[in-house]
Amino acid sequence: MPEIHVCSLARLPQVTTACGASHVVTLINAETPVPRPESVVEGNHLFLGMNDIVSALEGQVMPGEAHVRDLVEFARRWDRERPCVVHCWAGISRSTAAAFIMACAIRPDFDEAELARDIRFNSPTATPNRRLVELGDQTLGRNGRMVAAVEAIGRGAFAHEGIPFSIPVGRRG
Repeated sequence: MPEIHVCSLARLPQVTTACGASHVVTLINAETPVPRPESVVEGNHLFLGMNDIVSALEGQVMPGEAHVRDLVEFARRWDRERPCVVHCWAGISRSTAAAFIMACAIRPDFDEAELARDIRFNSPTATPNRRLVELGDQTLGRNGRMVAAVEAIGRGAFAHEGIPFSIPVGRRG
């Protein structure tokens, strides 16, 4: 079954190889070099340059509407024949929010609260970036349910790096 895998930058090569991913989403500050895994063609790698913040901070790039629109479009174009890996620096905040948004975008039938509980079960450190989730909720017309779902699971356990995990999303059609 196709899955969205979530990991840190340090684990990107290992996770991409292990799951056989054809697509990668990078959410990291724009100055960080991220080599595209060899198994992923250029058009299947989405790079979203942003910092892990929830409110404006001088010198930082806050997650914005354009980032989320690009993420949703990328998710909907993904053929789901092979897995997609979503990563940020630590695999805790931006990447978990992006995976949550992608799953909601491609599977409107998913219950937001159940999906958030599954993320928490699979990743005790997951702390989805609230700003990204708010923008995803607005973009997808989820009427606050995505925000409420991540609020309900609360902040994850403190860690410097999250443990890789995945979300099953099923095939198209």
